[in-house]
Amino acid sequence: MLLFLGSNFFNSNAGKEITQEKFLGMYSEGKVAAITVYRDNGTADIFLKPEERAKIVSQKTNNPFRNLSSQQADFHFTVGDMNFLLQKMDEAKKLNPAINTQTEISEAVSPLQGILMQILVGLAIMFIIYMIFFRKMASGGGPGGQIFSIGKSRAKLFDEKDKVQVTFKDVAGLEGAKEEVQEVVDFLKNSDKYTKLGGKIPKGVLLVGPPGTGKTLLAKAVAGEAKVPFFSLSGSDFVEMFVGVGASRVRDLFAQAKAKSPAIIFIDEIDAIGRARGKGNFTGGNDERENTLNQLLTEMDGFGTDTNVIVMGATNRADILDKALLRAGRFDRSIYVDLPELHERKEIFDVHLKKIKLDGSVDRDFLAKQTPGFSGADIANVCNEAALIAARNNHESVNKQDFLDAVDRIIGGLEKKNKAIKPSEKRRVAFHEAGHATISWLVEHASPLLKVTIVPRGRSLGAAWYLPEERSLTTTEQMQDEICATLGGRAAEKVIFGNISTGALSDLERVTKQAQAMVTIYGLNDKVGNISYYDSSGQQEMNFSKPYSEETAQTIDREISSIIESQYQRAVHILENNRDKLQLLADKLLEKEVIFREDLEQIFGMRAWEPEIAESKASMEEGIPVTPPIVPPVVENPKV
Repeated sequence: MLLFLGSNFFNSNAGKEITQEKFLGMYSEGKVAAITVYRDNGTADIFLKPEERAKIVSQKTNNPFRNLSSQQADFHFTVGDMNFLLQKMDEAKKLNPAINTQTEISEAVSPLQGILMQILVGLAIMFIIYMIFFRKMASGGGPGGQIFSIGKSRAKLFDEKDKVQVTFKDVAGLEGAKEEVQEVVDFLKNSDKYTKLGGKIPKGVLLVGPPGTGKTLLAKAVAGEAKVPFFSLSGSDFVEMFVGVGASRVRDLFAQAKAKSPAIIFIDEIDAIGRARGKGNFTGGNDERENTLNQLLTEMDGFGTDTNVIVMGATNRADILDKALLRAGRFDRSIYVDLPELHERKEIFDVHLKKIKLDGSVDRDFLAKQTPGFSGADIANVCNEAALIAARNNHESVNKQDFLDAVDRIIGGLEKKNKAIKPSEKRRVAFHEAGHATISWLVEHASPLLKVTIVPRGRSLGAAWYLPEERSLTTTEQMQDEICATLGGRAAEKVIFGNISTGALSDLERVTKQAQAMVTIYGLNDKVGNISYYDSSGQQEMNFSKPYSEETAQTIDREISSIIESQYQRAVHILENNRDKLQLLADKLLEKEVIFREDLEQIFGMRAWEPEIAESKASMEEGIPVTPPIVPPVVENPKV
């Protein structure tokens, strides 16, 4: 509107618009008193003589601002070529010397008018910005819309309007953890049952465990069972670049939860704000994360916390959390959500296989036994990958082999059958993998082998699958046998070729970590003794000094090297005594590219200390190879 008024108020081209030819006719007849030509916009204003103005009816215009100026023009026209116009006017004046028209050449807008126009345009732009941008930001919409509500909580609320559909029936396994959190649900539903006896409702429950074990799913099930308002957010939602925002969001979160009490607050990845205070703060200044944690501690155990608000947290790094956060009165209960056992894996398979069209050959017990160490998320990924493989192969349903291929794909990577490998390298890879298989078969405590392949898969040129025993304790002899079996690939290269290659990189990395753990963590070395330098509290993470002397460090280095070298020589000795069998196994591997457990039994016979597994025997009688891999797999990478 301001732009419209300004353009009309200062516009000098008032009056009716005519053509340049008509103007020249009026000029030749002596009717024009004055003409003003504006060189900046190429227009001209015509002022008629008083007697001519009275004769022309067209001087009456509808311009509401015409009476504001006595110098209002009667007509205006567009100038094509100024030199041409002036030349025509000179020619007309020569023909009619009585013409006394005043001619003026100037600018269309005066400096004052230009300044006023710029001011009006600037005010109009600012008004538009305010209407579109700032008002939108104040209402919380659009990019940057939360600039005025940045201190508000970002928690997503699930209540009676937006119910959580997940219940404990959807959480397979985790029986111990479900019993613990079921009490939390009972606290919220029947709080009088506990308070009348003098008990207090717990303030917080901390879910701890490896990634993918179902901590977040368990929290969703609590929300679905409790039927109370459930606030869900991540620890990173409190973090912001502005000072004081995290603490403000904590206050707002608890204020909302108390208003809807009884309620549950679930903070996923709570270690983002709950890390121990004073660690890693080299600047010495004010730490926004610590301010957020202090506010959280105050809200969880401060004055006026008699409302039924339970805080649930989830993390896989409980060792780095602040001790004040873990004490009783804040997180009263700490529930460890571990990797599922055999029967729990079967239950998880039952949940995820409901939506998959299965073949009759799929056995849930078989799948559960072939996936030790898999988390719930891993099992869900196996089921999904098996369905994708079945669809890729145009199967009508998902069969047993699809699941085995899915496990191989997830553990070892994509199979690369067309990768070009030199015959000499392929032969070295075959003996490398055969060495692993031989040692693992001939030593007592090594994990039994299930499958060996020299088909490139992922980044490796060969892979071996083992089925580790699910045990809670490991002896010195068991760890030594595992190191010996891991070094079997390099030992086989030494025995057969007389030299070694870079293909044992992953093997060396693994045995080095195992030997370090034996000496410095588990106290399984006679020289160092029954000492452990493991810090479960995590306080030594930012400590640059070692917890032992330089002399002890040298002893540790010598003992680690001694353990590895002794087991390497042991592997070399075993392979030299069984060189003919190693040759047969490598030749069969070169021929078939993939060998299974029964191939080792044909060459080496049954393991004297291992009774035959009924399922393995039944599978071999049916002609079905026992091929499922393990987690974590022993995957060799001959190519560095």
